[in-house]
Amino acid sequence: MWSDSDTDVDFLNYSEVAEMVVDLLSDPKLLPLSVGVFGGWGIGKSTTLRLVERELDKAPDRYLVIKFDAWMYQDFDDARAALMSVISGALVKAAPPALKDRAKSLIGRVNKLRFLGVALEAGAWAMGVPTFGAISKGVTAAGALFSGSEDDKNLEAVKDAASDVESRGASLLREPEERGPPDEIDAFRAEFKGILQDLGKTMVVFIDNLDRCLPRNAIETMEAVRLFLFMPNSAFVVAADEDMIRHAVSQHFNSPSQRHITDYLDKLIQVPVRVPRAGIQEVRAYLILLLASRSDLDDAAVEKLRQYLIDRLRTSWKDDGDFTIEEMLTQSGVQASKELAAAWDMADRMAPILALSPGVLGNPRTVKRMLNVVRMRANVARRRAMPIDEAMITKLALFERCTDIDATEELHNLINASPRGKPAVLASLEQAKPGETIADLPEKWTKHAPFLMEWAKLAPGLAGVDLRPAVYLARETVPLRMRSGSLAGGAAKAVETLLQIRSVSSPAAKAALDSLQPGDMILVMEAVIEVMRKDSDWSRARMDFRGATLVADRSAAAAELLNRFFRSLQLPKTPGWVSTMLKDKAWWEE
Repeated sequence: MWSDSDTDVDFLNYSEVAEMVVDLLSDPKLLPLSVGVFGGWGIGKSTTLRLVERELDKAPDRYLVIKFDAWMYQDFDDARAALMSVISGALVKAAPPALKDRAKSLIGRVNKLRFLGVALEAGAWAMGVPTFGAISKGVTAAGALFSGSEDDKNLEAVKDAASDVESRGASLLREPEERGPPDEIDAFRAEFKGILQDLGKTMVVFIDNLDRCLPRNAIETMEAVRLFLFMPNSAFVVAADEDMIRHAVSQHFNSPSQRHITDYLDKLIQVPVRVPRAGIQEVRAYLILLLASRSDLDDAAVEKLRQYLIDRLRTSWKDDGDFTIEEMLTQSGVQASKELAAAWDMADRMAPILALSPGVLGNPRTVKRMLNVVRMRANVARRRAMPIDEAMITKLALFERCTDIDATEELHNLINASPRGKPAVLASLEQAKPGETIADLPEKWTKHAPFLMEWAKLAPGLAGVDLRPAVYLARETVPLRMRSGSLAGGAAKAVETLLQIRSVSSPAAKAALDSLQPGDMILVMEAVIEVMRKDSDWSRARMDFRGATLVADRSAAAAELLNRFFRSLQLPKTPGWVSTMLKDKAWWEE
């Protein structure tokens, strides 16, 4: 299995993009500077940031590197105040003794801004001052209280909001001052500027996971960046999905025009740098290195392969970067086992499909997740002594990933209905010539015919093989695709509601579930699980999981899906908040 997290080891030639960013940051004439590292989900933005950070860490006397995870602070602190606090705290740690007291005073100013936000949230929001959001929470709870929903919980929320304001005001504001929000912001900027100049380093702030945030939090973080934009010796590197940020702008502001949506990001990001989509050779190199990293090769051998492959990718502009496995082994001086060589041969054949198929399009995270599903199924097959090897599992997983749920179900039905689990149509596909029409091709496969012709030629051949174990594995482990795209309007709306509930007694969630037919419960659960799979953080309570439990309460089959999904995560320990949430659920299998 492979960890689904960012890394500072380059398997995809992201270091070329990282070098461009480092070149920008190292030019004093360009400072202050904001750089956007743009790309879609799973394309490698976080890894690119790690590679930039690794280069900057080589000159600690020149750069002060600060990392800010915007998603981590969501719902715990005002996004703008959180960014200011993280930056101020980093300055305190980096400051020499002569600057310590001045640096600490920045934290005091952030606290004062927080207090002003608690006391004057509405006005502060209009002027761009960070707030805790305590008053808005109290108002929301009060609204629910007066509307007759939530009862005692909202009464307590109103009381908590009131006491929150009082206690924070007492702790944050030690001395009464006559300053308003604009005065405090000006004072903060002036003090910050002086400390940064005396420190003699370029401050580089990496902001990640912005596109995972709710629209308000994403915009608040961008607004906080604006506060620092024109500070000398400072630079911000923001990793984000452009489309998600533009969506946040459209949701946050009152009916902005398309031009204003586009201009908002352009005004904050001076230099956009896009992480390129992986092509055939990049996907090929990625597969080779992933397989090598989990083989019997030692770290030194894997590093030799990595250096060879990155060099080939960097010269692909003049010779298309092509190479054979034999060339790679000869020139890198690495020896591989027969098993690893066979896996690489399969990777060679898969790379063009994974790079060009609409279901994957070379996305590294999608590729890695598919390999994890393959390895998980292979482990189950090995434990249960099933007559199916990893190459067959890989080929069938590729079918699953690159077609759709209907085509996959049709394949499973054909396998189960055929004598000894051997569908005749697979033999027809494997024997077909290029451009030939397959007479017995199932209707649900016709739109995937070009892919199927390529897929059928991949080794190993599946014609004449009993594939019933593969169907069992596919249903016992995590499916690669869900049916969310085929949800009816009511079910789709229920999914949207369930992903955003903050309380298990939510009237909106109850109404959404009441509107569903019994047969919709499994489809809704599959759609919610599909969303949960995209987020690997289980350290704190999640709204999507809370919504999934409500579906499980209504349907035993849906509960089984949720249990199966949670087991597949293979967490070292069930998080405490999960155990607390589900301790009284009869369907829960911890």
